[in-house]
Amino acid sequence: MPDACLLIVEDEEAMLRFLRNALRVHPFKLVEATSGKDGLTQATLHNPELMLLDLGLPDMDGLEVLRQYRSWSKSPVIILSARGQEQDKIQGLDSGADDYLTKPFSVGELLARIRACLRRNALAGQDSGEPVFQTGDLRVDLVNRQVFVKEKEIRLTPIEYKLLVEFIRHAGKVLTHQHLLKEVWNTRNDWQTHYVRIFVHQLRQKIEENSARPQYLLSEPGVGYRFKGV
Repeated sequence: MPDACLLIVEDEEAMLRFLRNALRVHPFKLVEATSGKDGLTQATLHNPELMLLDLGLPDMDGLEVLRQYRSWSKSPVIILSARGQEQDKIQGLDSGADDYLTKPFSVGELLARIRACLRRNALAGQDSGEPVFQTGDLRVDLVNRQVFVKEKEIRLTPIEYKLLVEFIRHAGKVLTHQHLLKEVWNTRNDWQTHYVRIFVHQLRQKIEENSARPQYLLSEPGVGYRFKGV
């Protein structure tokens, strides 16, 4: 997205310098904040298309910044953090982040994640009544609830179909096990995450050419899954 406004909320000068150097050669408008409070202020002033958010801020935890931001904005947020434990990632994603990068990371990976978030957000801003979703050999008729792979109709169970539609609605975004349990099974019981694994396995066998090397339903180990559809 040309001239997209990116808000960087980061207090570490070395990382801030790295991000400036990585992003300034691209057509982005950069806004910076070095504290959580200032980050929220800059967000209200500039209404950024995307926020890059550090968790270890001097005045407040980045997750609190995220929760407050999510109360009024749906713009994508990518967390940049030295906290690399699975539970940290899960907490960040379940709090409303669209993606999570653990420091250190490469410029190429950062730019790819930014492009994916901006592209997904742009598509979400278009007419959401599009009746057919297609990526590669996979086509889903959302009106007639039909799924095709290479033009051959694939029969899904109601849960498999509901799971697939949830992935499509959030294509490109990491969905945690907890998110999927809540949206597909209407439960928050962490001990039931095996349901997610079982049904993702079944879904892969039906829509993937090689379920052992999936093209669409990608695993985020210990966290959840990402549907590579955009």
